[in-house]
Amino acid sequence: MSSAGENPLKASSTPHVVKEEVIAAGKWIKLEKTTYVDPSGNTRFWETAKRTTRQANTIADGVGIFALLKRTLHKDCVVMVKQFRPPMGCFTLEFPAGLIDEDETAEAAALRELKEETGYKGEVVGVTPVTCLDPGLSNCTTKIVMVNINGDDPENINPTQQLGDGEFVDVILLPLNEFQSKIDELLTKENIIVDSKVYIYAMGMTQAFSKPNELPVLKQ
Repeated sequence: MSSAGENPLKASSTPHVVKEEVIAAGKWIKLEKTTYVDPSGNTRFWETAKRTTRQANTIADGVGIFALLKRTLHKDCVVMVKQFRPPMGCFTLEFPAGLIDEDETAEAAALRELKEETGYKGEVVGVTPVTCLDPGLSNCTTKIVMVNINGDDPENINPTQQLGDGEFVDVILLPLNEFQSKIDELLTKENIIVDSKVYIYAMGMTQAFSKPNELPVLKQ
């Protein structure tokens, strides 16, 4: 939330943060009052949520993992996770994801989190730049890591999750060429909310597979 305040820096026209004050802090998250100067030179205030776990000189807070399971005589499937998210008060459908540990690369974090959450062993084939998640609310950042999984590898035939205490994650496999329609089916059957990154990717795949010159149809 932004609000106008006194204007001691009116001469400035380059937006920048002046100071950040902690309002409240927990184990994982803190709330700050951010004082900043807008492009008109006005001093304003914003309420900002931040992770307390961010490391110095971090590349990103965490990773999201687009994992594609490839098996002989099967359609390529996107590996998804379903879990109860207390802030939402319901189950969500997401890409596997997690925080990057200190001195860990995004690639290493992605393979570790994929193994922990789904049991699959994969190979990194691409990494995005650092991207923001909800810039109007938080400074949290992530990298999306693309991973291929050889489903014919004996280690991946009956994958075993390595979840920590208090973690409950269901693995869901959705065919890549029916990604959006299968998600829509889940949404009609269950009280579940899909992560925005997942759904925008699904829309893109629909457009790429079926009507490359048209926008994908949205279900109401």
